[in-house]
Amino acid sequence: MTATISLSPTHEDRLSSTSPTSSPLRLSLAPVGAAPALLDGAWWPRSRDLGAELPALTAVLEPLWGRITRVTVNPTHWPVVPRKVPVAGHVVKVGWFLPEQDPHELLLLSYHVGRWDLLVVPPRTDPVSAAWLMAAASDPLGTSTASRLMEQAARLRTVTETDRAVEAVWDSEGGHGVRDPAARPRIPAAMPEGGDRAAAPVATPNRPMGM
Repeated sequence: MTATISLSPTHEDRLSSTSPTSSPLRLSLAPVGAAPALLDGAWWPRSRDLGAELPALTAVLEPLWGRITRVTVNPTHWPVVPRKVPVAGHVVKVGWFLPEQDPHELLLLSYHVGRWDLLVVPPRTDPVSAAWLMAAASDPLGTSTASRLMEQAARLRTVTETDRAVEAVWDSEGGHGVRDPAARPRIPAAMPEGGDRAAAPVATPNRPMGM
């Protein structure tokens, strides 16, 4: 699958000219003016090297959000957390939190806008799961944390793989492996938790303070 920027229509024209490399940034943001949600979008980096990945991200976000001054991560999935990362025209300070910050989340702070939270899609995620995660994280009505979305994506992937295995066995047996068609295993339709928006809301986690 070709890597693309997934953004709301109001962003596309502005971002297409700001990407600093020939490879489009894999980013999805909630629509402009949307009601506040737990996540503001998703970022799918190509590696776990913050020094290499952050300059391209800030180059795209700063025209929208103002200068990014600080970034924080949970070091669980980042082998090296540099204290500072040079980006276009300035330096971004990098911090980390263990219990206070979701391990699948990147927090950004800007002079003008404030705080933004992005789900970090693991670099080696398969394209189908990545597309689902990026869409879910940029849903302005979303109520799931980054870790909860990762869990939901893993369950959906398991259901899909099981379904394919059942189909493969069925096809290899010419569709006659089970005498009674009604006895053929059925894979329930998968849908994210909280698909019914009338369900009880998810509590908002404590956000790191004092940066």
